[in-house]
Amino acid sequence: LLMLTVFPRSNIGLELSAVLLIVTCQAWNMAFSFYQSLKTLPKELEETSSLYGFTWLQKLRWVELPFATPGLVWNSMVSVANSWFFLMSAEAFRAGDKNFQLPGLGSYMNAAVEQGNTRAQIYAILTMLVLVILLDQLVWRPVVAWSQRFQVDEGAEVDPGDNWLLRLFRRSRLLKWLELRRSQRLLRRAPRPALIRKAREEIQRPGRLGSWVAASAMLGVLLLLALGSVSVVRLLAEVSGAKWLVLLKAGGASLSRVLLSTFLATLWTLPVGLWIGMSPKWSRRLQSVVQVAASFPSSLIFATLILVFQSMGIGLGVSCVLLMVLSTQWYLLFNIIAGAQAIPADLREAASAYRMSLWKRCWNLYFPAVFPFLVTGWVTATGGAWNASIITEIVTAKQHTLRTFGLGAEVVLATEQGSMPHLAASALLMAALVVLFNRLVWVPLYRLAETRYALNR
Repeated sequence: LLMLTVFPRSNIGLELSAVLLIVTCQAWNMAFSFYQSLKTLPKELEETSSLYGFTWLQKLRWVELPFATPGLVWNSMVSVANSWFFLMSAEAFRAGDKNFQLPGLGSYMNAAVEQGNTRAQIYAILTMLVLVILLDQLVWRPVVAWSQRFQVDEGAEVDPGDNWLLRLFRRSRLLKWLELRRSQRLLRRAPRPALIRKAREEIQRPGRLGSWVAASAMLGVLLLLALGSVSVVRLLAEVSGAKWLVLLKAGGASLSRVLLSTFLATLWTLPVGLWIGMSPKWSRRLQSVVQVAASFPSSLIFATLILVFQSMGIGLGVSCVLLMVLSTQWYLLFNIIAGAQAIPADLREAASAYRMSLWKRCWNLYFPAVFPFLVTGWVTATGGAWNASIITEIVTAKQHTLRTFGLGAEVVLATEQGSMPHLAASALLMAALVVLFNRLVWVPLYRLAETRYALNR
């Protein structure tokens, strides 16, 4: 709505709001992955960077980013899948008596679902499958193969990382010629020790201009937050106590569904992720299947699945949990695969040498080894489940609206009715529940994973 007021005569505001929604869906998952990599950075790498006197920028470029690359690649696939998931909500939504739509596959599918046009839904699903397969072949498979070079454990049995597109690039004469010209230009450059020393000093000790810019930016952000807080407080003052009680009950219902869906997803992703991650043969065979399945937005078939569940006598309160599992399982699976691939080969060989049973290996080695990655998967999966609650707790199909009691449904109803106080209260309560659960559960688990279960410490 803010973007629409800034650009009232064009679709630029709608396009920017859709892009912002998709960016926010993608960014936090990769941020958690990078944070987890920094917390589990091996001590020998930190000592090496200190020994060579790396600046913070050099350490980021040559140590931290390469170490975090495998996890970032896997989580990037989940982030893109999550953006496809929210395509329908980003391209078509209602606010009050106004219906906003952007040209795109998401709005096309949304219109097909509302009209009950099965043929149009099939066309949209087939088009999405083609896009997902092309993205897998042209982007994800080459990137995953390239990321294998950043595996820290040299003795681990990993996939050699071959791909038809990478082979094509490596055989390209044009790319070889461009690389040769670049190397020749770098060799012809005369060294400038004085400029190098000056640049290092500026990197190590930021000048006054950088400090002033950073302080001014921070002050501007704080002012914007203060102004926004005043507006939010005015809106919240209009919400009655009875309404707050209803929202609290709705928040408890949604939280229980979020935790239940995460638990159900963990039951199958943990063994399957360990199996795929520790077997290069099966990893190579199933990698494309998993990537395509994860990239396909399950939100496109939510309405159809809900109607099927309704015909089977399963209410929306139960079916929305199953649909949340569809949206959260990939966060867990990809993190567990990345954790399984990071298990040191010498520990696996020691478990084999001591002839440990499968259960002892899982309990004493595999589960503790992937625990830091599993915590990251839990954090991102619960975030995805909260987002999915907005889509799954209230669904419109064939001119009929199905609804179950929950905070996600309250957010959608407030948006459709144009009730800004109700919307602000619902969104604030959802954010408060996420932050409270983060402080009480995820922070202690992250601390436990960092101090006790990090194999590189």
